[in-house]
Amino acid sequence: MSFTIGKNFRMSVFGESHGKCVGVTVEGVPAGTVINQEKIQEELNRRRPGQSHLTTARNEEDRLEMISGVFRGRANGGPITMLIRNRDTDSLHYGSTRGMPRPGHCDHTAWEKYGEYHDHRGGGFFSGRMTASFVMAGAIAKHILDDRGIHVLAHVICIGDIKVERYVSDSEIEENIHRNPVRCADPVLASEMEALIRKVKEDGDSVGGMIEGRIIGVPPGVGEPLFNSVESVISHYMYSIPAVKGVDFGTGMGCACLKGSENNDPFIIDGNRVVTESNNAGGVLGGITNGMPVVFRVAIKPTPSIALPQKTVNLDTMKECDMEITGRHDPCIAIRAVPVVENLAACGILDLVMTGSR
Repeated sequence: MSFTIGKNFRMSVFGESHGKCVGVTVEGVPAGTVINQEKIQEELNRRRPGQSHLTTARNEEDRLEMISGVFRGRANGGPITMLIRNRDTDSLHYGSTRGMPRPGHCDHTAWEKYGEYHDHRGGGFFSGRMTASFVMAGAIAKHILDDRGIHVLAHVICIGDIKVERYVSDSEIEENIHRNPVRCADPVLASEMEALIRKVKEDGDSVGGMIEGRIIGVPPGVGEPLFNSVESVISHYMYSIPAVKGVDFGTGMGCACLKGSENNDPFIIDGNRVVTESNNAGGVLGGITNGMPVVFRVAIKPTPSIALPQKTVNLDTMKECDMEITGRHDPCIAIRAVPVVENLAACGILDLVMTGSR
C-alpha cells in the first residue's frame, strides 16, 4: 500500500530505475473523461532526462504506452494503466558500490530494511526515475482540473544562493519557464542560475534549489480537517518526490518572525466574493481553501551523487573507506522536478476536490 496514494483519485506506481519499465495505475477517473495521450506525452517530455547540458546524460525517450482503461480516447471507468520503458540504462557503475552506501543516498537505510534483495541499481524504486509515473497520473488530473477551472503552475525560485525575491505573475511563469533550461520565470536570474549549475558540474559537485507551486482557481471550502487538510495532503504528495526535504505554505517558516498584524490577511470584497488583501496564508485557513491561490514551496536537496571523494563504510568488512561516484547524474535535481511538483500537486488537489464535492 505504500506505493498507492489517494482516495477518490488513486494512483499506484510500479517499476524501478534500471528495471524494464516504470508505470502507474490510476483509479477514479470518471467514465467518458477525455484521455489525451498527446498531452500526457507533453508532460513526460517536460520531465525527461537528456534535454540540456544541465541534466543527466541518460537519454530516455519516455514514450508513453497506454495499457488499459481507455476506449476510443476516453476513460472506460476501469483502472487506467500507463508505462514507459527503460531503454538507456547503464548498471556497470553500480557494481563497484554494492555494499558501500553512497552518502546522501538511501543505500544504507534500504539495506537495513530490505537487505540483499534491494535493487541498488540507479536507486531502484527510490530513484527519481519513478517520478515519471507521477507525471503520467498528474497529466490526467490536470485535464480534469482544467475542466473545473483549476490550474497548477510551478517554477524555480532558488538555485543555491541565487533567489527570486520579487513577486512573479502567473503569466510570467507560463511565458518564461520553457524559455530557459532552469525553469525560472525571471530571465535575468535564470542566466545566473544556469551559470551556477554549470560551475558546480565542472567542479564535480551539485547544488540544491527551491520550487514554488501555485494552484489557481480552487473554490473555497476544499480540504478535510483535521488529518486531511490541504497542507497535509499536498505535503504528503510533495514528500513522495525523492530529494524533497522541505514544504511550506504562504509565508511558511517566515511567519515565525512576524507579528500577527504583519501576517494576517485582511478580508475585503471583490465584486460578490470575499477575498483577502494579501495571501500570507497561502490560500489555506484551518486546512481549508479560502478561494485565494494555494501557494507552496518545495525545497530540493543537492544531488547526492557527486564526483568528489566522499567517506563511507564497507558493509562487508565494516571498515571506513573513501569512494568516488561515477555515472550519469543531474547536477541540480530541482530543474527537472518542476513538472513533477505541478503534476503531483494536481493529483493531490483533485483528490481533495473529489472528496469534498457536494
